[in-house]
Amino acid sequence: MIKSLALVFIGGGFGSSLRFILAKYFNSATTGIPYGTLIANIFGSLLIGIILGLALRNSTISQNTVLLLGTGFCGGFTTFATFAYENHVFLKQGDFMSFVCYTLGSIVLGFTMVFLGMWIVKAF
Repeated sequence: MIKSLALVFIGGGFGSSLRFILAKYFNSATTGIPYGTLIANIFGSLLIGIILGLALRNSTISQNTVLLLGTGFCGGFTTFATFAYENHVFLKQGDFMSFVCYTLGSIVLGFTMVFLGMWIVKAF
């Protein structure tokens, strides 16, 4: 249990740090669109699709790797709370177009990337 917790903790720290860097450099003050969060959520969805696809494929990767990269890194890297807050800001500002585009884009692209990641693993 301690080892599993440590793996999730380490992966989560790296994932959260990378998400912070993306937000710092890609969230746009000009348009208000949080591109950094969108990039993190879409890339994280692809990555978790690949990780879980490999885990399901004849146990290609270990449970420890799934904990480190899937639960830890992807859990820290992607974020629903930030996504929800950013959408709250759009609604509060009356920016319904950004709200709709960001919400639908995140959901559609997120699901697509998970399926794409799992398809990549199956194809190769």
